[in-house]
Amino acid sequence: MTDNVLTHTTVLLNEAVDELIQASAGADGAYVDATFGRGGHSRLILSRLSARGRLLAFDKDLEAIAEAGHIEDARFSIRHEGFSHLAELPEGSVDGVLMDLGISSPQIDSPERGFSFRFDSPLDMRMDTTRGQSVAEWLATAEVEQITEVVRDYGEERFAFQIAKALVARRQERGPISSTSDLAQLVADTVKTREPGQNPATRTFQAFRIFINAELEELEQALEGCLRVLAPGGRLVVISFHSLEDRIVKQFMARHSKEVVDRRVPFAEPVKMRLKTHGRVRPSEGEVRGNPRSRSAIMRMAERTEVPA
Repeated sequence: MTDNVLTHTTVLLNEAVDELIQASAGADGAYVDATFGRGGHSRLILSRLSARGRLLAFDKDLEAIAEAGHIEDARFSIRHEGFSHLAELPEGSVDGVLMDLGISSPQIDSPERGFSFRFDSPLDMRMDTTRGQSVAEWLATAEVEQITEVVRDYGEERFAFQIAKALVARRQERGPISSTSDLAQLVADTVKTREPGQNPATRTFQAFRIFINAELEELEQALEGCLRVLAPGGRLVVISFHSLEDRIVKQFMARHSKEVVDRRVPFAEPVKMRLKTHGRVRPSEGEVRGNPRSRSAIMRMAERTEVPA
C-alpha cells in the first residue's frame, strides 16, 4: 500500500488476515484492526468480509486517520484513539482483533515526526501530535535517574546511565537537546561500542519512542481488553517487532491458556482457561529479502475459549 509520497509495506499481511478470518464467525464477523497504520491489513480484511461483516479500526496518528478517510466502505469505521480503548466495546461483541505493533515506514521516514536519527528534525516522537509531551519537552526537565530507567528498561541499553548523565550535562551547559541529530550525536559520542551494523543511537531512540507514547502500558491494557470484547471462538492476532512487546504478548497468552488453581482455596473451582494459543509465525525468507524491516517480526495467535457460565 502506498500513500502520496512514502511507501509502507505491511508485514505478514496475508498470514495475519488468514488467521483472523478463521474466527468462528468467518466472513460475517465483526473485526477490529487495533493499529490501522496505513491500512494494509484493514483493506485486505474488508476484501475478505461479506456484506454482513464489519471492521472497526483504531489509531492515534492523525496521518493514519487521514489515510482511513480514503476508504469508502459502509462496513468500515475508525476511531482516533489508542487501542487501549478496546475495552470500551460491548462485551463479547468482536470476532477478531488484529494488532500490528510496528511503527509504519511513513512515520519513520517523515523527518518532521522526529522518529529517526537519519534526519535532522525536531525531537518529537509522539504518535498523536495533538496530545502529550514531546521527547524534547520531557528531556528539558527529566533527571538522570528518570532518563537512565527509560533508556535501560525500554531500550535495553547497557550504557543507559552514561547517556543520561551526558544528556543532563548538555542541558546544564548549553540547554536541552531539541533535535534528532543532536541526540544521535550525543549518544554516538557517549557509546563507544555497538553491535556491527547498528547505529549507536538505535536503542535510545527506541526507548524514548516507547516511553513517550506509553506503548507497553497501552499494549497491556489492550490485551486485557481483548479478553472482555472477544466472543467465544474469536481470534487474537498480534505482530510484535521487538523483544519487549513480544514478551508481554507471549506471557499474556500463556497466562490465559491454562486453568489456574487458587492454592489458598483448595476446594474452589479452578479459573478456566480463556485462550487457546495457535503458535507463532515468522516472515518468510522472501518477505525479509523484499522488506528488511520485517526481519524481527513475530506473529502470535490465540482463540477465545468458551466463556464459562
